Amino acid sequence: MGEHSGGSGSGAGDDGRSPRIGRRLLVERLSSYWLRGAGYFAVGLFAAIVVALLYQSLPLLAEYPLSEVLLSSNWDPAQNQFGFFPAIVGTVYVTILSMAMGAPIAVLAAVYIAEYAEGRTRTLVSSFIDVLAAIPSVIFGLVALVVVVPFVGNYLAPAVGADATGLGILTVSLVMAIVVTPFMISLSVESLEALPDELRESSLGVGATEWETIRSVLLRAAGPGIFSAVLLGFGRVFGATIVPAMLIGGQTQLPDSVFSTGQTLPTLIVNDFGELMSLPLTQSALIFVGLLLVVVVWLFNFAAMLVRRRLQRRWQYQ
Repeated sequence: MGEHSGGSGSGAGDDGRSPRIGRRLLVERLSSYWLRGAGYFAVGLFAAIVVALLYQSLPLLAEYPLSEVLLSSNWDPAQNQFGFFPAIVGTVYVTILSMAMGAPIAVLAAVYIAEYAEGRTRTLVSSFIDVLAAIPSVIFGLVALVVVVPFVGNYLAPAVGADATGLGILTVSLVMAIVVTPFMISLSVESLEALPDELRESSLGVGATEWETIRSVLLRAAGPGIFSAVLLGFGRVFGATIVPAMLIGGQTQLPDSVFSTGQTLPTLIVNDFGELMSLPLTQSALIFVGLLLVVVVWLFNFAAMLVRRRLQRRWQYQ
């Protein structure tokens, strides 16, 4: 009797657990399908955007060779002249100058926050950096019109013997360096904080100073994350719109100095979007600019991912 009752209880318990296990497996399977579908949707959405932009760019590419569009310096939509070279040069100048100013500051600030700052100081500095990262770009542009433009036009340019109004490539680069630096600091701090404490302890244990540990061990170990943060910063500067539109001057010309006014690819769309969009070739040309931006920014992000993986593998094998 006892054995029969025990066996019956065990069977009932198994029967009670089986439906619950089955439901959990079903939920887990559905969740995996949902996550996979979300990933495929993101890839499909990107592909759809690229295909749509490419299709709308075909009228321009059918009319003009790609080399002429990219290398010509003549931009006059009213005369069916669509040369993107001045805007490409302006975009490259702004991107390189911004990153040359912003990236070193971002890395040094990240090292200070992650390795030197403590307690309230660390919390205060981190909170201000988060606030800077959350401020809309248009606010930086407004402040720059009041502060940076007069400074560059009245003091910095005359100090080096240049004649400038204050609007131009250097002004945009200064402001974009400020805009993108908090973003790079946050990602770099995350990379440094993710390192195990054993790295620090083992280095300090063999007699290395704190700075030697940071320079030779921590920056090397966090290098993939920091480098990818810098590359993502490149992508953000390359595709920036509102700040360059407010500060670069909007002149489609090849810049002869960093104080010159100019144009970037995003501002080309902003400045000519409107009445000129009613012209089929102009519309196709501006959409082609959008296609260039999407492809280049994707390449920056893809390169960041590849470099990060390669550096991680190199670190693991050393």
